[in-house]
Amino acid sequence: MADPSRPSPVPGPGAGFAFMGLGASLLAAGSYLGLFVAPRESYMGDVYRIMYAHVPTAWNTMLAFTFAFGAALAFLLSANFKWDARHEAAVEVGVVMAGLLCLQGSIWARPTWGVWWDWDPRLTTTAVMFFAFVGILALRRFVEDPVKRATWSAVATIIAYADVPIVYYSVRWWNSLHQMQSSPETVSAVFVIPLRTNAFGVLFFMTGLITLRTRIASLRLRQEMAPPLPEPAPVLAPGAAR
Repeated sequence: MADPSRPSPVPGPGAGFAFMGLGASLLAAGSYLGLFVAPRESYMGDVYRIMYAHVPTAWNTMLAFTFAFGAALAFLLSANFKWDARHEAAVEVGVVMAGLLCLQGSIWARPTWGVWWDWDPRLTTTAVMFFAFVGILALRRFVEDPVKRATWSAVATIIAYADVPIVYYSVRWWNSLHQMQSSPETVSAVFVIPLRTNAFGVLFFMTGLITLRTRIASLRLRQEMAPPLPEPAPVLAPGAAR
């Protein structure tokens, strides 16, 4: 029976690269449809086209943090370090995507709201989410003991995840400049295909990144938790008594 306190065998990188290749292909197709095939939006004109990147990024950012929450909970319940590696990977990829989400939102806000940033409930809670998970990465960086690092960061992730549903429901709970959540039901049919194509593209690309990052975390864990090498025997100097 496998010892859950020891790292699991490290999978090869093939699946990660396959997911990334599929995701990149879908993103290329969806971006082409969104930029060159989909018509102009009647109110925002061509500015709306950033939606094809911004909305899929938003969906998958929250999905990455949801997976991190599940992995953190699974580690605390099982003490299996394969979940710690997945947790680390999901948090790191989620932070990158959350940063991109804030950047895309600012680019969209400038021509539509007239400002790069506003302390709108959706934007504010998203910024809180971003910095909370950046803090978790910092915690993992500065705690050297693998058990303490995994346990403390898992607990911190469960606490930080409380902001994720607040981000999602903020536009419903408070008066917000930000529009309601976009979905295939709330978007005209002509815009749905590129939006959905890019959503799956981001999903597969993100899955590939998490898979590859999990491999890196697993390899580091195996090195950290390996038994120490035996001390080398002293070498006698030439001519020393034997």
